[in-house]
Amino acid sequence: MKSMLQGARIVVEVCMGVRKGEKVLVITDPPRSRIAEAIASVARERGAEVTLICMPVGQRHGQEPPEPVALAMPYFDVIIAPTTYSLTHTQARLRACEAGARVATMPMITEEMMRGGAMLADYLEVAKLTKRVAAALDRASKVEVTTEAGTNLSFSIEGRKAHPDTGLFHRPGDFGNLPAGEAFIAPVEGTGEGTVVVDGSMLDDVSGGVEITIKKGVAQRISGPLARKLTQLLREAGPKSRNLAEFGIGTNPKARLIGNVLEDEKVLGTCHVALGDNSTFGGRVKAGSHIDGIFKSPTVKLDGKTVMKNGRLMI
Repeated sequence: MKSMLQGARIVVEVCMGVRKGEKVLVITDPPRSRIAEAIASVARERGAEVTLICMPVGQRHGQEPPEPVALAMPYFDVIIAPTTYSLTHTQARLRACEAGARVATMPMITEEMMRGGAMLADYLEVAKLTKRVAAALDRASKVEVTTEAGTNLSFSIEGRKAHPDTGLFHRPGDFGNLPAGEAFIAPVEGTGEGTVVVDGSMLDDVSGGVEITIKKGVAQRISGPLARKLTQLLREAGPKSRNLAEFGIGTNPKARLIGNVLEDEKVLGTCHVALGDNSTFGGRVKAGSHIDGIFKSPTVKLDGKTVMKNGRLMI
């Protein structure tokens, strides 16, 4: 545990700004329990009232937590969730934030990630860059993304608001991932057209080569090494899981492409899309799953203006 304490202190003190007397809920499952204990230990040092809940491992990202956990969440000031699968895109997380909780989800976090990489970034600097990228998305109506690997995708974001995952969750209702560092937005349903070639990371695999054809905002054709696995997951989650749910831009210079989506999607110089649920961050689709695919060195145009060229941000 000792070797994870630096990362745990960044989580509790810098990112969440936990104060004496606050009610802190740490949600975990057996594979992440040592990480949860390190975080809980630091929170207790800060004088917080800490509750630690260990729940069974879920089946997929975006799956709702057990009812007793969901019912408890709105009664806490701060929720930190180092779990196997993500609670970010769940109604339970949304209701907790609506009640004023500050929430950090840490899906698939590992002990190694607590010791280095994105978790040890300068989050004041990450926040500045992330806010600039989110502001650029907010001003735009149309996104066009291309890569040399073959991605060629366009969609509308008109009327949608970007979310800056800054890593600093100090206000009631703030939420995001830790480690953090992305600006993300929900594309307008039905507007996505083109092809995404995932050459970075998907389903914890960095071998790349997954190609997804998007028509009218829905994934129609999937090919490549992970096609069978991805198609099976989408089939199990239902037809809405094929929705083009998210577009995000990584903003953390310490993040590494390691085959863990929590860190992979934060890598500076990458973008990602997700399929499935976007109901918790401005979209209209409730899908019960949320699957990200990261691609490297993209060129991004917002309303025709280039804001990223071959992975280099220009804003």
